[in-house]
Amino acid sequence: MSTILFIKSSPLPEPQSRSTRVARAFLEECKRLYPEDRVIELDLYNMDIPLIDASLLNAWGQLRNGTPFDQFDEQLQDKLGKFDALTQQFIDADKYVIASPLWNLGVPPMLKAYLDTVAVAGKTFHYTEHGAEGLLSNKLGIHFHGTGGVYSDGVQNAYADPFIKGLLAFLGVKVLPTVYVEGIDSAPHMEGEIIDKAINEALQAAAHFNFDKFGG
Repeated sequence: MSTILFIKSSPLPEPQSRSTRVARAFLEECKRLYPEDRVIELDLYNMDIPLIDASLLNAWGQLRNGTPFDQFDEQLQDKLGKFDALTQQFIDADKYVIASPLWNLGVPPMLKAYLDTVAVAGKTFHYTEHGAEGLLSNKLGIHFHGTGGVYSDGVQNAYADPFIKGLLAFLGVKVLPTVYVEGIDSAPHMEGEIIDKAINEALQAAAHFNFDKFGG
């Protein structure tokens, strides 16, 4: 049995979020193919995700210098605890399904805040004499990406998908090809065709979302 983290980063209701709709179809197929897998859903815009700010940076520095955790005030203890809990939840999962829209060529701010909680030196990657090395090599991930225009062909630059895939790979995660839900804003009359194409790609991808495919 594997644990799947379904990370939803659109604040829109699910029927209105193209990336979430297609990711949901993928997960339904995964449930059919891998009925023993357990899915945990994270709706990022309905969560309290700690931002990395001066208080956290200073607290981490004090902890490294030997300051006991219980010497921090309750608010800071709570913030540190929530951050660490998200890191540990990510480590404990086996597979990651990220659904995100493209916002201003990048990722939604709550997704960036969340990804900051899972890229932690000493826990999900570490430094070696040869450079940084991911510690999550026994994990799988996939990104479902909704974009108003067409970006998968590389003609126009956008940075959300390279960032997400690059970060997962940096942590050691084996990443499946991204499923794009793209071009609806440019061609609204083709919405049904575009959604159907993406769902078909998602169903095909589900067949590869297992460790046998990667020798895990």
